[in-house]
Amino acid sequence: MDFIIEAWHGLADLIKLEYAVSGLLVGILVGLTGVGGGSLMTPLLIWLFGFAPNTAVGTDLLFASITKAGGVVVHHGNHRSVEWKIVGLLACGSIPAALLVVWLLERLGTQSPQTTAMMTHALGVALILTALAMLFRQQLVKTSIETEAHHPGLISRHLTPITIAVGAVLGVLVTLSSVGAGVLGTVALFMLYPRLPAVNIVGTDLAHAIPLTAVAGLGHWHMGNVNFVLLMSLLVGSLPGIYAGSHLSAKIPDHYLRPILAGMLILIGIRFIVK
Repeated sequence: MDFIIEAWHGLADLIKLEYAVSGLLVGILVGLTGVGGGSLMTPLLIWLFGFAPNTAVGTDLLFASITKAGGVVVHHGNHRSVEWKIVGLLACGSIPAALLVVWLLERLGTQSPQTTAMMTHALGVALILTALAMLFRQQLVKTSIETEAHHPGLISRHLTPITIAVGAVLGVLVTLSSVGAGVLGTVALFMLYPRLPAVNIVGTDLAHAIPLTAVAGLGHWHMGNVNFVLLMSLLVGSLPGIYAGSHLSAKIPDHYLRPILAGMLILIGIRFIVK
């Protein structure tokens, strides 16, 4: 019993209330809208709490790999909705790309002005792309279906290399910015595999995001870019937040929240690019 009490006090010492509250608020928004936590969490950590981009990105990557694991258990265990072949194709592009970016960042030095500028600009681009994907997802999927209908085989004949290439792009963006594994990955899969049920798209994207964010996060950890007090605090706040947001999502109209959130992401993204 004494050991448990000491362990609990040790854990409590690792939790910072302001970080946990931020995790709770972001978790609620993620549960409400389905937007990846990195799109919200990383800018918050940089602007509100003053973390360096490398620390914000590295910590958020490990945070994402842990929080997404629970989603995959549900999708694979309960729904059998993970398309593992597609996960493998995406990973063939994303994992090597993530490792290459980690190597490049380590060569440049994570504290160097060049690295900070690269990560900041990548974050801005990823946020803008995420916002556009949120706003125009249906139109993009419709265009993909119409293209395949009018030009049979144009996409399907080259589906394997295109999927690997999409994985590589996601690997670069996610490792540099911690953004893209959620909304961008999902929209890309909707466009490439428009006949798959939505639950399979979501489950497959989640399953791919775990190894990608884990590899990128561990790479950042190796470079000293992970703040574990911050990580623990975010986890404590965000997990109940995601649960609460998911239950509130049925009561709050999604078509109001998404445009507002997308507009915010575009403004934040532009700010990061022109900074």
